[in-house]
Amino acid sequence: MTKEEFITELAKLNISLTDKQLAQLETFYTLLIEWNDKINLTTITTKNEVYLKHFYDSLTLIKVVDLTKNLTLCDVGSGAGFPGIVLKIVFPNLNITLLDALQKRVTYLNDIITKLSLTDIRAIHERGEFHKEKYDIVTARAVANIEKLVTYTMPLVKKEGIFIAMKGNISEELNEEVQNKLSSKYKIVSIETFTLPIENSTRSLVVMKNK
Repeated sequence: MTKEEFITELAKLNISLTDKQLAQLETFYTLLIEWNDKINLTTITTKNEVYLKHFYDSLTLIKVVDLTKNLTLCDVGSGAGFPGIVLKIVFPNLNITLLDALQKRVTYLNDIITKLSLTDIRAIHERGEFHKEKYDIVTARAVANIEKLVTYTMPLVKKEGIFIAMKGNISEELNEEVQNKLSSKYKIVSIETFTLPIENSTRSLVVMKNK
């Protein structure tokens, strides 16, 4: 996905970026590659792939939640900063907490935050299951299977908040048996399945609430 294709596809999601935001994403890409030489962050490194599989993919959250409001969001297992850093660049109104269990990745995330002059965002060295705060939106991308994931993400969700699991093809992982098991404890609000542009790989957004 070229930068031009990125802008075109975001327009279909009703997202338009300023020159400053586009420049921040470019800087983010440069820093990501620099840090990736020091610590293992991602196997996806070519610019076109990063723009598609990391930047665009992170912003597909807009399909299931209005990110233009002043909301608190927790990105569990943030890793290389997806979706958290991208969401902060594009939706500066969000107050974001990035959680990661590896100190090296937290150091990297704080470096990105500093160099991009981002505010109302913090990176914390902590596992999701030990974090005690609650948020309007909790999300996790490619962290663990959904049965395990909900055990340490749902306690972080405010009473009226939502958890959004960002997945690939969820059909096998979220079979009828698993859905029934999860539904006994939580409310599955929706499952949004779509394909990424250009390569047409399957993505799923599973939206859940506490009962």
